[in-house]
Amino acid sequence: MSSDKFYYGGQAVIEGVMMRGRTSMAVAVRRPEGEITVKHEPLKGIFTGRIREIPFLRGPLVLIETLMLGIQTLLYSASVSVDEEEEVSPALLWGSVIFGFIVAIGLFLALPLLIVTTFIDPYFSSPVVGNVADGIIRLVIFLIYLRVIALMPDIRRVFAYHGAEHKTINAYESGEPLEVERVRTYSTAHTRCGTSFLLFVLVIAIIAHAFLGDPAWWLRFLERLAILPVIGAVSYELIRFSAANIDNRLVRLIIAPGLALQSLTTREPDDTMLEVAISALRPVLVEDAELAEETASVPGVASGTSSIHL
Repeated sequence: MSSDKFYYGGQAVIEGVMMRGRTSMAVAVRRPEGEITVKHEPLKGIFTGRIREIPFLRGPLVLIETLMLGIQTLLYSASVSVDEEEEVSPALLWGSVIFGFIVAIGLFLALPLLIVTTFIDPYFSSPVVGNVADGIIRLVIFLIYLRVIALMPDIRRVFAYHGAEHKTINAYESGEPLEVERVRTYSTAHTRCGTSFLLFVLVIAIIAHAFLGDPAWWLRFLERLAILPVIGAVSYELIRFSAANIDNRLVRLIIAPGLALQSLTTREPDDTMLEVAISALRPVLVEDAELAEETASVPGVASGTSSIHL
């Protein structure tokens, strides 16, 4: 990937979308009364300099920053999207995030290992069989998890905003003007989606874990935690490579499962959601001089002044 090539992206939040540019981020959230509030702030990266360009090291660093930015914008959107007279407790929101991480570790690391050690290891002497089964079970649990949470109305709305984010990025990268009528025609799937990244992680983990041997249950658990940054780094490089070589037939074949999996994490957005996604992308494009400032305003959009500190 060329060092001067920048790929815009973001994430869906509660009743909104966050977009990240070269030097700034913007999060647009629709308030209960219908107004779109946009917060546009400079990015303050934790890791700077040449370290961000070192292959396999840059992945975990970028992921840490992305995770922190994502959590903070998610918390911000939660506070904006409720009625003004309601007060969202920061402690409650952060508690929910921490609880979610604990559940994820239990569901995707501890539970597969428990199933393997109880139902597979006693009947197979090869540790490779158990470790591969552990990875396959983890993948199945992940697919079931996505299917189940998609049944929740609030999550379905977040997934629809996810689709709006993808459509907007796809339209921009195709050279289309950022207008709802033009953005609406684009796909809800995108090659650099976090869903595709997670699929890379799960598949690479199957290969990596296969050779970890058969120590005690708790040691196998710690091994998987320890190797996770390495798997994430490799997955990040694969995402970068696929983005830079998207016209290659083999690359498109490799990323096809990830694009298909996005049918579980995106929904077709309505026009109001597309307005929000466009409102989030325009400010960062203006900041990066990729869009004229006079074309960046959107009727019914208010700018916020609160800040995000990284």
